[in-house]
Amino acid sequence: MLSIALGPVALPVAPVVLLLAVWVASWLASRLAAKHAGREVAATAGNAVFHAALLGLLAARLAHLAVNGDLYLDSPWSALDLRDGGWHSLTGVLAGAAWLLWRGLRVPALRRALAGGVLAGVALWIAASLATGTQDPPALPSLMLTEFDSGATVDLRRAARGRPLVVNLWASWCGPCRAEMPTLAAAQQREPGVGFLFVNQGESASAVRAYLVDQDLPLREVLLDSGSRLGAALGSRGLPTTLFYDARGKRIGAHFGVLNAAALQSRLREMRAAP
Repeated sequence: MLSIALGPVALPVAPVVLLLAVWVASWLASRLAAKHAGREVAATAGNAVFHAALLGLLAARLAHLAVNGDLYLDSPWSALDLRDGGWHSLTGVLAGAAWLLWRGLRVPALRRALAGGVLAGVALWIAASLATGTQDPPALPSLMLTEFDSGATVDLRRAARGRPLVVNLWASWCGPCRAEMPTLAAAQQREPGVGFLFVNQGESASAVRAYLVDQDLPLREVLLDSGSRLGAALGSRGLPTTLFYDARGKRIGAHFGVLNAAALQSRLREMRAAP
């Protein structure tokens, strides 16, 4: 599952689960500290977990920017756009763990509370990941869609044609979709070795045509999903959603929300590096 719907608003699952796991870890650490070391250190234990999470996120972002800095040269301010999903997870985990270890070494009374809180947070993260399927993402589903240009019916897997693939779920009424579409259109022109499938969700061919003409977008391989079935099949309840598959149809990445140019190039770089 990539996103959850709360009324008219869709939220990405991973950040929601992370916030919940950090809150649970902090809450439990403060409770354990109050029980075993006294109330005076309870707040210290809870704050240590929050500080570890913040330090981990900062380190993960800086490591991503260090590895992919060349992709942000054309638009340096996009480095501040945290919505692009650019995080180096291993660096973040190590930085957060190092902070907690340092706090435990300095204040021995915190050790049991921090260990218990962190174990609970990690357990919640793993359980939520298994429940939402983020640890074992589904393969590209077999789904009959309509080709925009010809009106013919085609199976999504057949449209993939055994190549590295970017699948974008969009609609013309979706503001974030409209914002990222020129970036995706330019990448399609620039990356002949990568397939780009633009799967419109729930709109008629005439509505799609009017939008493409109005925006002067030379998109190829536009598919119509009149019943908006693909989003549900992929576990996404909102738009835009972009998924990345290797030539065997295995999903190697996914993004919910607007993709800027640097984020897209970073994902394409990961695709090229995939075995």
